[in-house]
Amino acid sequence: MTLHKIAVVVLSFALGAASALAEGPYRNRDAKNPRDLGEGTYPVPYQRPTVPEITEALGRVRDYLDRVSPLRIEDRATGKEITDFSSPVKTARVDDGKAGNGIISYEMGVVYSGMLYAAKVTGDTRFADFVERRFTFIAQHLPYFRAVEAKFGYQRGDFFKAIAPRSLDDSGAMCTAVVRARLAGVGPDLQSVIDTWADWIAHKQFRLSDGTLAREHPQAQSVWADDFYMGVPALAELGHLTGERKWFDDAVQNALGMSARLYDSSTGLYTHGWSANNPDAPHFYWGRGMGWTVVAMCDLLDVLPADHPRREAVLAQLRAALRGVAQYQSGSGFWHQMIDRNDSFLETSGTAMFTYAIAHAINQGWISPVVYGPIAQAGWAALSTKIDWAGRVEGSVVATNYAGDQVYYYNRPVHFAALQGYGPMLLAGAEIIKLMQNPAFEIRFEGRTYDYVPVKGAAAPR
Repeated sequence: MTLHKIAVVVLSFALGAASALAEGPYRNRDAKNPRDLGEGTYPVPYQRPTVPEITEALGRVRDYLDRVSPLRIEDRATGKEITDFSSPVKTARVDDGKAGNGIISYEMGVVYSGMLYAAKVTGDTRFADFVERRFTFIAQHLPYFRAVEAKFGYQRGDFFKAIAPRSLDDSGAMCTAVVRARLAGVGPDLQSVIDTWADWIAHKQFRLSDGTLAREHPQAQSVWADDFYMGVPALAELGHLTGERKWFDDAVQNALGMSARLYDSSTGLYTHGWSANNPDAPHFYWGRGMGWTVVAMCDLLDVLPADHPRREAVLAQLRAALRGVAQYQSGSGFWHQMIDRNDSFLETSGTAMFTYAIAHAINQGWISPVVYGPIAQAGWAALSTKIDWAGRVEGSVVATNYAGDQVYYYNRPVHFAALQGYGPMLLAGAEIIKLMQNPAFEIRFEGRTYDYVPVKGAAAPR
């Protein structure tokens, strides 16, 4: 082993987390003696995580994203930084950094929501500061890019998603994050941008005849599982912000309308897409696709009024989905790229979404900790091996289209630069911290497994 590799392994252990560069086999530190382990060791840490370990790992993710996401405007034609904003430059853009993260995108929208949630759960303001710096940067430079549009017309790039969005990907996840920041008092006033995104989602995005958000490309009149998250949480948070019932009604209609087309009761899973022109097409159960659905339903239920007449229908759908996906967790704690296909690779972003949603539903009292607690814990144990010493999240699949064959899904690349894994990892870690601190149950290691034992009279944290 080279000195460099030795240094990497030593550093990862010093940071107190299992690096993807130093994976198992792992022994259970909760076991009182070696016989408690049975005859072998585990491929991931089969043990209760500690709050300091999780918090430190999330801090590494935050710091990595901070390092590789410079707040800088450049001329894409020359690569030089723009510092004079008195005259619009047609080729101006945000420097997207070493990992191509940008500042306004659906991936960053999930990151911002994850940072805000991590700040709330850990009390560490550095997570919220990450969001505030970027939202302040947006507010400061938005007038300049509006001037660019006024002079040259629509240009591709981050700021134009805030000025003239053209899809749910441009608007939904970012709208959700900006509303949440506004409600939390983080960052500047971006109400004008919220209004732009809300107008696109409510009035301009293509919909089916019953009002369900849909796409026209690459398949006409198609519903994607991805759009559960791109649409439903934004609608719900707009209701939360304004108090207007119409937003909640639209969010619920979409959650149930998408479920009617995508949920397969025979498997308990969501297929990735559905097309009105080919409603009987084969089902492909893509991990992150279903991950979007369960996270979105959690987000909706978090803010949906208790007296909403269709709240129980949404809750029943979430429970059915979580019951379905829980059965497909692999023996490593991960879920597969194609949930129902054990020969497809183990994938990080979907695993993070399922871990978050299951833990969140437990913490909210929607599902049983006795049944689901060990599943969420095992999910985080797996995820902890995918945060490397530098804070990079490894093993997430890159952007994935709604496809018509398994071969495409099976062969999508994974890369630490796939930003889709970072926001879900932040959400999952923060929720597992709450799970570990939840006074409604005790976590016991008995009989070589973990038992989540309810405490009588204890109320779960909200």
